[in-house]
Amino acid sequence: MKFLINDITLRDGEQAAGVNFFPEEKLKIAEQLVKLGVPIIEAGFPVSSESDARGVNLVAKEFGNDVIISAMCRANKKDIEIAAKALDGAKKGRIQVVMGTSDIHLKHKFDMTRNQALELSVDMVKYAKTFVYDVEFAAEDATRSERSYLVEVCKACVEAGALTIELPDTVGYSTPDEYGLLVSTVVKALPDNIVVSTHCHDDLGLAVANTLAGIKNGAKQVEVTVNGIGERVGNAAAEEVIMALKIREDEFKKDIDYINTKEIINTSRLVEELSKIKIAYNKAIVGRNAFLHESGIHQDGMLKSPQTYQVIDPKDIGLPGYQLVLGKLSGKHALEDKLNNLGFNLNEQEMKDFTKFFKDNSEKKKFVTDDDVINLVERFKKNVSYLRGK
Repeated sequence: MKFLINDITLRDGEQAAGVNFFPEEKLKIAEQLVKLGVPIIEAGFPVSSESDARGVNLVAKEFGNDVIISAMCRANKKDIEIAAKALDGAKKGRIQVVMGTSDIHLKHKFDMTRNQALELSVDMVKYAKTFVYDVEFAAEDATRSERSYLVEVCKACVEAGALTIELPDTVGYSTPDEYGLLVSTVVKALPDNIVVSTHCHDDLGLAVANTLAGIKNGAKQVEVTVNGIGERVGNAAAEEVIMALKIREDEFKKDIDYINTKEIINTSRLVEELSKIKIAYNKAIVGRNAFLHESGIHQDGMLKSPQTYQVIDPKDIGLPGYQLVLGKLSGKHALEDKLNNLGFNLNEQEMKDFTKFFKDNSEKKKFVTDDDVINLVERFKKNVSYLRGK
């Protein structure tokens, strides 16, 4: 069975505080996700607003013949009917029915007994099946649910027609060992043709680790967002999960060759632009610093072989290459490489003297640009013209 990546940026990503994707923006992001190669796009929560329903419908009509377009709804008929209408025009439409299964949710959110919640979940999965063949059931707050009850609900929803069972770590509570065991338990309880999906939030900073643990324990689908944006502190980052599966294929043994990783940077920057959520400089894979090297020891290694201090070739995600950043920690080799690229050629003694001069002066700056280097050379040598072109 094909391993699936379900991008939920247009739904859970949009639940990040301050994010509002207009319908045309959803269409633009969906177009980029198709270029990236994701086979499933969760386009929104149609009942939440007319604008969201329109956005889902635009995405469904434009891309619903090529990839699976999913719409989320709660376990009630109105939500399901509006979701089905929004998916009109998509040959590959999916309805995701969400129902809480933890005692915390049942008591405080729904005021229901376990039996009532089980019955409602089954009935709504059956109702969703009257509109689409592809139904996913999400057991909200699965990681805080009593295991035997959770398994009972999942089995009942599969019998009702659900093809995918999603196990959300709704509040980012779980740890990799716990989440892996949860996924394994549910996978073993269901028929082999049923897809068990991860859905992990990052409240404890473990969303990606939990997702990977889920994969190791039998999950056949992951739910991720571009740049990790989402409710509260976000979800498992799509680019991190994708590159982990690519770089450590020896460990995870999942074929995701349908993903065009060279579109990762374009996808990330588009979502950054439209969400207005700036990417942290130290963000894995897509952060500004991901392929910058300043330490002299590292720079020397990179000049000899990029494999010494990088596990990802930046060209594989759509960047032109790595960069050696000059600063007080830089060494002679990186500085010499920069001077050569700028057209300067210093002899051995000049290079030694200039390295000391550079370090003394660069301590006063946070970031040294090419212009700064040229100015330093001009200060070091009153006349640098003879250094050029040699």
